[in-house]
Amino acid sequence: MVWFDICAAADLQPDSGVCALVQGQQIALFYMTATESVYAVHNFDPFGQANVLARGLIGDLDGQPMVASPLYKHHFNLKTGVCLEDGGVHIPVYPVRVDNARVYVGMPE
Repeated sequence: MVWFDICAAADLQPDSGVCALVQGQQIALFYMTATESVYAVHNFDPFGQANVLARGLIGDLDGQPMVASPLYKHHFNLKTGVCLEDGGVHIPVYPVRVDNARVYVGMPE
């Protein structure tokens, strides 16, 4: 695992998403203020075939943190990447850590 310094924690938008380019991949970062959690998933919506997930709405369904795609409204679990409407579809998720007010995303070597 290689950790990449993405941005200052203050750059994250509360209860919303931002997109970052990491190693040529679009990564959607979400900061959920209720739990003070930061999640990172691939920005590509497999149903809409577009890089839009950073623009999705976040929240939780049945206690699971999720993002709803802005295109066809499919919900993806932010911890596992599994689509809540179709368990056979998932998006890549990435580990996140916040250290010294900086946000780091882990990517496989």
